[in-house]
Amino acid sequence: MNTLALLSAPIIPSIFRLAAPNMLAMTVMLATSAAEAWYVGQLGTGALAGLALAFPMFMLMTMMSAGAMGGAVAGAVAQALGADNRDHAERLAMHAIFIALVAGGLFSLVFLTLGPSIYGLLGGSGQVLQEALAFSNILFAGCVSIWLLNFLSSVVRGCGHMRAAATIMIVTSFSQIGLGALLVFGWGPVPELGISGAALAAVLGASFGSLLLVLFLMSAKSAVRLNLKGISFRRSEFAHLLRPGLLACVSPLSSVGSAIVITALVARLGPEILAGYGIGVRLEFLLIPIIFGIGAALITLVGVHFGANEVDRGHRIAWTGAFGAALVTGFIGGLLAVFPDLWANLFTDVEAVREACRLYLKIAGPTYGFFGLGLSLYFASQGARRLFWPVAAGAFRLFVVSVGGAILIYYWGPTIENVYALAAFGMITLGVTIAVAVKLGAWR
Repeated sequence: MNTLALLSAPIIPSIFRLAAPNMLAMTVMLATSAAEAWYVGQLGTGALAGLALAFPMFMLMTMMSAGAMGGAVAGAVAQALGADNRDHAERLAMHAIFIALVAGGLFSLVFLTLGPSIYGLLGGSGQVLQEALAFSNILFAGCVSIWLLNFLSSVVRGCGHMRAAATIMIVTSFSQIGLGALLVFGWGPVPELGISGAALAAVLGASFGSLLLVLFLMSAKSAVRLNLKGISFRRSEFAHLLRPGLLACVSPLSSVGSAIVITALVARLGPEILAGYGIGVRLEFLLIPIIFGIGAALITLVGVHFGANEVDRGHRIAWTGAFGAALVTGFIGGLLAVFPDLWANLFTDVEAVREACRLYLKIAGPTYGFFGLGLSLYFASQGARRLFWPVAAGAFRLFVVSVGGAILIYYWGPTIENVYALAAFGMITLGVTIAVAVKLGAWR
């Protein structure tokens, strides 16, 4: 796709043309994560609760590699191409690969050494802790492949090749669904690995997807080519990616931190409620890929326009996409708030777990529109490379949830209703704060 042509194309068709492949790919990824939860749900409540304990850590890595650092990569590549500087874009791509290798190695080191302490602090014990570690240890042993997958996808999206990135992600997701069934339950000579099989499927699927992305970026079809000859790393190029990328990482840290606070509160209420909350909050995390389907288009479009100094049109694009994301997520949340069994009954037949999930969706579901609005503007801010206020909004959400959690523990006592209400209020806080900041000139 000619990124310079985006400067004069109609806004809504441009967003739709770039977002549609991503939305399809992210919908398939949502099905992949739902399949993973269904597989684990067949192993019992203990395994499902263990997955609920480990899942925020997986989402933290995904949000940092695809949304935060990955968004910085896509935004930088898009701005370089918007300024008609292909050489700069290609250098950024090679530096991004190096960062992905280092970041993946650091995540492996942290979670393989500190995993028991981390999940223990979250309230994990006994079988629940064992299941969480069985999933986490396999996942983070091979997490370099996940970082590479998301960084390489970001380079491809930054070039405007949304269809290619989406196609590869869809192929990767379907391979993970098949591998998950095979490895979790076993078949023929393949042994039953249980919850560890779900993690191994994610690692193997990401490795396959990374290989496909490398082959695309080395082909003549790509606007940016990977040049493996004569690589020279420059401090300035690392800084160009890491300055906005590390700042952007504060937002997923805040989002997952908020989820961790709520998870720790829910863990006090018993494994059935923790398992039910894990099913319910998975929907919130699965909305992130859907929002990212639109957000990836906004990163590219806003990045190209800011690179070409078309700032006012970049703002209009961002608001158009953000309201579209709010409409989609608000509809999903509202639908499942009214019909929570559509989601709760997919994963377990234990009534106590289902009831905990239903209640979460009834309370938190109506606020998902605010979540979609705020998160899509956060992605658009990466294209603009103006991240302070969107990041501050995520930190403010964590502050509100943490203070609220402390009040519940020391004064009122956490109940399932007031913990879920606190989670919902955190999403409203995020959306309203980012929207107000951008409206008042955060990008100027």
